[in-house]
Parts: sequence; C-alpha cells; structure tokens
Amino acid sequence: MGLSRRYFFYGSLLAGAVPSAGFGSAASLRMAGYKSPNEKLNFAAIGAGGQGASNLGAAAPTENVVALCDVDDRRAAPTYERYPKAARYKDFRQMLDKDGKNIDAVIVATPDHMHGMAAMWSMERGKSVYVQKPLVRTIWEARQLRAAAAKYGVASQMGNQGYSNEGTRQCAEIIWNGDIGSVTEVHAWSDRPLWAQGLTEIPKEEPVPSTLDWDLWLGNADKRPYTGGGRTEPDRWGGFFYQPFNWRGFYDFGTGALGDMACHILGAPNMALHLSKRKVVGVECIKKEGVSPFMFPKESVIRFDFAAYQDMPALKVFWYDGLKKSPTVPGVPAGEWVGDPPSLMSAAGPGGPRGRGQGGRRGPGGPGAAPATGPFDYEFNSPGRVFNWEQFQTLRAPGAELRFPTPDGSVFLGDKGILTTGTYGEVTRLLPVEKMKDYKMPPPLLTRSPGHMRDFIRACKGGDPACSNFDVAAPFVEWMLLGVLALRHEGKLEYDPDKMRITNNAEANKLLKPMFRKGWDFHPVKA
Repeated sequence: MGLSRRYFFYGSLLAGAVPSAGFGSAASLRMAGYKSPNEKLNFAAIGAGGQGASNLGAAAPTENVVALCDVDDRRAAPTYERYPKAARYKDFRQMLDKDGKNIDAVIVATPDHMHGMAAMWSMERGKSVYVQKPLVRTIWEARQLRAAAAKYGVASQMGNQGYSNEGTRQCAEIIWNGDIGSVTEVHAWSDRPLWAQGLTEIPKEEPVPSTLDWDLWLGNADKRPYTGGGRTEPDRWGGFFYQPFNWRGFYDFGTGALGDMACHILGAPNMALHLSKRKVVGVECIKKEGVSPFMFPKESVIRFDFAAYQDMPALKVFWYDGLKKSPTVPGVPAGEWVGDPPSLMSAAGPGGPRGRGQGGRRGPGGPGAAPATGPFDYEFNSPGRVFNWEQFQTLRAPGAELRFPTPDGSVFLGDKGILTTGTYGEVTRLLPVEKMKDYKMPPPLLTRSPGHMRDFIRACKGGDPACSNFDVAAPFVEWMLLGVLALRHEGKLEYDPDKMRITNNAEANKLLKPMFRKGWDFHPVKA
C-alpha cells in the first residue's frame, strides 16, 4: 500500500521526532572521540545506585564500565560489587579530572538539581552524556544542555525509555493516518508521587551517616542541616527524609510527580502531536491538594493549552498526579480500560519478582508482591509490548483473575475516535477496544528502535542522533517544566519562548534559571 498524502505531510514534520536518516546509519563521524561500532565504549556513572545502576546494566553487556561516582557508599555498594574493577569517586569533578582520558560516555543519574552541572562538566570535556529524565530542573538549564551538545559535538540522550517503544510510534502513526481525526484533548495521569509530598515541617537536625557526603549531595543547592526524618532504616522505597529517593518532592532538588513521570507518559503525545513545536498559550494548576511551602503538593491537576500547528487544531492537555485510580475521561465508554491494562494473576505466591505482565507496569503491592504474568515483555524497544487481539481476550475471558496496575497512561480524544496508550507507550489501542478486532496498523513511517540505551551507544559510535537526544529532549522538557512552575503559583502562566520569559508573573519568571551555590556553577553556552 502506498503512502498517503497525509504521510508525506507528516513526514515533513518529523525533525525533532526521530533522526532524519533513521536509527543506526553512520551518517556523522563528527564526534572528536569517535570509536568504531566494533570498539567498546568506556562508561562512567555519576550516581551509581538506584537508576544509575539500572542504566549501567543496560550498557554493560556490550561496553566497559570504568568509573563510578556516588556520594552515598551505602546506596552504591551493590554497584561497586558488580563492577569491582571500576574506579570509585564521591566527587564527579575529581572523577572527570583524574579519569577523564579513560571515559567516553557518562551516565548522569543524580537528583534533578545536579543534572545540569554534571552533564555540562562532562560535555565540556568531550564526553557523550546519557542524562536521566526530566533532564534538568529548570528551563534555562535545558537550553544550556542542548546548546552544549551542539557546541562540543557529543552524543546525547535523555532517559525517557518510552520514546524507544513500538507503541509510542504506533500512537503517532495512527494519529497521523487520520484514524481518530483531529485531536483536541489529551488526558494523561500517574499514581506518583510514591514518596512524601505536601509536608509542612522539616524534622530536627540529625548526624550525617558515615557513608554519606552531605555537602556533595547538596551540590549547587543551598546548605541546610541533614535530617533522616527520625529514621534509622529506609522506608519501603529506600528513602530517609531527603535522600536517596524522596528528594523528588522538594522544590530545591526535584520536579515532583510531573518531573518523574511526564517524560514517560507524555512522550507519546509529545511525539504524535508535535507539542515541542507548538506555542504554549497558557499553563495552569487547576487543582491541588496537600500544599507545602517547600514541597510539591500531594495531588494536582494541570492544564496545558497549546496553539494550533500546521493542520492540527489547538489542543488541551490535562495532567493528573497522585491518583489511586484512572481518571474519568469524557467520551470514553464505560467499562473500557484506559492506559495500562490489567494483567493475569500468577499462581505463584508472594516473594517472587514483581510482574510486568500484559499491561501492568508494576504490581500494586510494591517489592515482594506476587508476580503477574502476560504475553508481553518489558523491553524499552520495538516490538516491545504491543496490542494483540487474541492475547487481549485472555484478560476479558469469564473468570479471569486480574491484577490491575497502578494508574498510569494517556487518552487522546479526536473528532473521529479515541486512542489510549500505557505508561511507556505500551499496548496502544483504539477505544472501544472492539475496534481493534479487525484493525490493521498503518504502514510504519517512523524507524524502529533496538532499545533506548542501544540508540545512545550507537550515536556515541558515529551513528545518527539517539531518539531522545537533546535537540528532541530539551524542547519537550521546556514545556513540561512550565507545569512544574504552575504548581508553585496561582493562576495561569503565560510564556514567551523567544524571550524565555513568563510574561505575567515576575516570581515565576525568577524560577526559569537556578541559583548556584559558590563553586557549583558551570560555564554558560550561548544558546
């Protein structure tokens, strides 16, 4: 079947959606540190525990791990044991100065407030960078990293793995094919925060654990006393009061639930509806509960208004967080599953690995919950977890024992139909789901990905830019971070991207750029 006029039209809009020549062609060898595709890269990690360990695990099967940096020895201990030959540091500045000549690529998986500085120090020294979502904490930093990647000619990738999923591409192709008509509204949601938010008091000062360098952990944030919130053991998510996990909820360190999950859940809308290319007409927090003077609220609803773009009409995007169940979306037929669908319960008892299943991103019971089973894997690549009519019927069979995942996903409302997709773009499907029985996916227009980390590695070795390189990621993060600002101010915010300025709120405008503690800044790059 030939490509329609619509495909040719949308094909002209793909700049910033995927690399122009597809993933993996050796189109550019401009990087000073170029290595042959057959030669292994030397990876370092700034933030070696938690997410950093996961990212290293994705790179290590084919590449070398040569240096590890973490301010918390307790948190990083399993990673140190896994890579015993890697050099160890607590200060990434020392790592880059002493071991820089041995490093090709750096994974940045620190708290959000340190992403910009760690990435900039790495790029200035010619290192390619894989930076965890949401890339940075402020809009100015997002623009700085994009400009730096271009100036220093390094490969880059933001860690929003869903951008590599098959379902994310299917979502875009279904919309570009006109199968649900013109989209005027998107609803996206998350169960996050899983950590504390909305607290109004800071516990008393406590001694700093011997395994933690508190000053290095604070980095460019203002100094303050350490407190573990009275805990001698971490909570169920591995955290004390600020660290190593609960920092996400603090204005000074994180970007809240929106910063944690929007780069995943809003990835499909961003790609399919070209949100990074549109003007943001206004952003407003229209509901919030559990407010705090120093933390993000416990729950919120944010509305983004986007201008029309090409033949796409003006668009409203609603973001919900802190949910216990999926929101009621206008127009969605009663009884339809939206976002991540359920998975089949396993006969295995508690204590097994957390199940991923056909739809469940994670079991609701957290660590140690009984696993769920299903026909789809959990790889952040293509084909990944895609819709299959026959397999989906096993979930709807009479007597099927289902585990419902925590609520995460998105719904697109078009003038001819409705589309839903999961947390990372999984199990993309039309609603009502009966429409999928005889539905054939449009012919692929977008190139498919072998995996998020694999895209980055290939770019480091001279291939095309990775799927979420900073030319793609920074504009995406810029409009998303406007929502983070809206959480901290009443009323609608109006934004002028040409001047990088909030035009109607002077206090919000001050938060577009971070304040740097002495000794913790970086050299600005002309954007």
